[in-house]
Amino acid sequence: MSSLRLSTGWALVGLSLLLHLFTVYAFSRQPDRLAAFTVLPIWLWGGIGLMLSCFAFYFLRASLSLVMTAVWAVTLLVGADEARVLAHLGKQAPQPGPASAHRGEPVLRVITLNCSSFRYGDPSQDIAAWQPDIVLLQDAYPHQVRRVADVLYGGRGDYRAHQTNGIVTRGKIRREVRNPKQRSQQASIELPDGRMLETVNLHLLTAATDLRFWQRNAWREHKVNRAVRHKELSTVLGILEQTTSFPNTPTLLGGDFNAGATDVVHQRLARWFDDAFAAAGTGWGNTYQRRLPVLRIDHLYATRHFTPARCRAVTTRHSDHRMVVADFVFRQ
Repeated sequence: MSSLRLSTGWALVGLSLLLHLFTVYAFSRQPDRLAAFTVLPIWLWGGIGLMLSCFAFYFLRASLSLVMTAVWAVTLLVGADEARVLAHLGKQAPQPGPASAHRGEPVLRVITLNCSSFRYGDPSQDIAAWQPDIVLLQDAYPHQVRRVADVLYGGRGDYRAHQTNGIVTRGKIRREVRNPKQRSQQASIELPDGRMLETVNLHLLTAATDLRFWQRNAWREHKVNRAVRHKELSTVLGILEQTTSFPNTPTLLGGDFNAGATDVVHQRLARWFDDAFAAAGTGWGNTYQRRLPVLRIDHLYATRHFTPARCRAVTTRHSDHRMVVADFVFRQ
């Protein structure tokens, strides 16, 4: 083998190693200045690293590339959100129709969906097929929220609309708390069996999409964008704490976070909430874009008063998001 080929092989392995170190640092530490890098899923960067190491071995026989390939494979299994479902093999997924009991216990079925302002059509029938108890809607105007409520419960349920958010339930909404400056709302719901819970529906700031990494402004835009979402979530949690006995109140929180599952914004919730899909999800959980879902930006969380029993993402032709369906069991 010529010295040029050998040098090229080692250079490719070195690039793969440097990319790996940078990727692990960026996703584990999540510094705001690297938000533009981590807005993309870790498996995309892992794919580039694997391509470099495989190319080095296949064409140049750089033996160390096999080690780098294995390192990347382990990193993606540990770090990729999509790999979490491997631990749930054999778990039952939610099915359309009435939610079946879980281990003999009745379940509470919850759905969150960004409706895309109905520009892809009316998703009401798609939602109704799952017979949910609570629905969180984003990008839905008040008359559209009412439309979903009428289709689901025929006037026997309840709903509240705020800006372009909506909460729909087969129970009764006893109180609503609105944040006039944000697309978020909070409601106290009495279920048909008399149990009370708090529900938070949020739609955080639309994500930055500038991927021109060679321009400093793109990195700055992503940094500022993430900081605003952090502030929005802090406000939502602050209102929840001020208006309830949280974290002692059974609480569901969900909606469109405009941030992938590995984004640091979700770490704010880990102390009090369980991520339904991370705990019980099956199948491909990414929700955006529905034709090629590469990011899980729509989420359902519950306090430890609930056990996530089943969860999946479901495609509807009437939105550019997939909806998240989750079944929860009240803990005794």
